Amino acid sequence: MAQEVSETAQDEKVLNAIVIPDSMAFAKNYSLRIQRLINDPLTPSRAAFYSAIIPGLGQAYLGKAWKVPLIYAALGTSYYYFNLQNKQMEEYRTAYKQRQNGVFNDRFLEKEIPITTEQLLLGMDFHKNYRDIAILTMAISYMLNILEANVSAHLLQFNVNDDLSVTPNIIFDQQQSGIRFALKF
Repeated sequence: MAQEVSETAQDEKVLNAIVIPDSMAFAKNYSLRIQRLINDPLTPSRAAFYSAIIPGLGQAYLGKAWKVPLIYAALGTSYYYFNLQNKQMEEYRTAYKQRQNGVFNDRFLEKEIPITTEQLLLGMDFHKNYRDIAILTMAISYMLNILEANVSAHLLQFNVNDDLSVTPNIIFDQQQSGIRFALKF
């Protein structure tokens, strides 16, 4: 009796099938442009190339323009800190060179605690190191821009259809025996 399905349970299944549609049964409706990008095998390389030429162009090509301000924020911030640290380093270097030539009229002597010549060298090295870090951050941001465009294009082409299946194929042959496991995509 426990295995038998009553008529009310069957009626509920039919009613649920009609009222509550299966969300996996509907395919996404992409625009013609996006469908063309999905079907083109060169889309990832084009997106990476476009981003290498002009940062953010690959993301715009893929229709993900909301990422472009993030890319320019990363590159702009890196450039800002590069410029700031480079100016500070040049100021310390100029003061150091002037002191080596016997001119002692830099702004570092006007402070409450004057900065010595050795401290100018330390300050110059400090700002040089942070300038180099800013250059490295800018290069990493640029490379990540290219990589993100490529990966985003690959993921755009990633197949997530319902017809993905795994079927075992058992071979019964006298000359060849074994089990073959085949994945069909």
